[in-house]
Amino acid sequence: MADRRGLLIILSSPSGAGKSTLAKRLRAWDDSISFSVSATTRNPRPGEVHGQDYHFVSVDDFKSAVTENDMLEHAHVFGNFYGSPKGPVRAAIEDGQDVLFDIDWQGAQQIRNSELGQHTLSIFLLPPSITELRRRLESRGQDDAETIKRRMEKSWDEISHWGSYDHVLINDDLDATEEALKTIITSTRLRRIQQPQLVDHVRLLQSEFEDMT
Repeated sequence: MADRRGLLIILSSPSGAGKSTLAKRLRAWDDSISFSVSATTRNPRPGEVHGQDYHFVSVDDFKSAVTENDMLEHAHVFGNFYGSPKGPVRAAIEDGQDVLFDIDWQGAQQIRNSELGQHTLSIFLLPPSITELRRRLESRGQDDAETIKRRMEKSWDEISHWGSYDHVLINDDLDATEEALKTIITSTRLRRIQQPQLVDHVRLLQSEFEDMT
């Protein structure tokens, strides 16, 4: 048995708030943190590898997994299904490995309500301002004006659910936010439920105490 159970780390934010950058930094900090590999019914894009970027499955197989409760969370987005297979996540946390989820508030809610929800750590990243959020989206140079407009319109829907997360950080300084994330994760790993060896240790203490009396 591993010394600790892993965490399901949910990191959410509106697009442009720094989530992807911070997720990469967390993985560089601790290689026991891995990204959850989602399942999807869309076709692979050039360069994408099955089992590494996504698990590419048929619509029937995906729906069957949902029916059999094999998905921690799932959604239908732009004509395709996406979801997080439960089996690999369960195996990882029992092996003491943390799993990082880059999902929205709806997916976060599904995971918190799942059978593995007790091992969840949810964190929401807020931008310092809406003006700064737009500036970051525009500075990336990845989207046209219409796409940026859609992302900005969606951002408030995401932000409005900040109150349902365990921790909320204002990402006005990337380095400071990274350090705060590390502190949160390190302390949450010490929660009683994450330490399976505690039960046996307390039993040992009880046995020693009884031997003395």
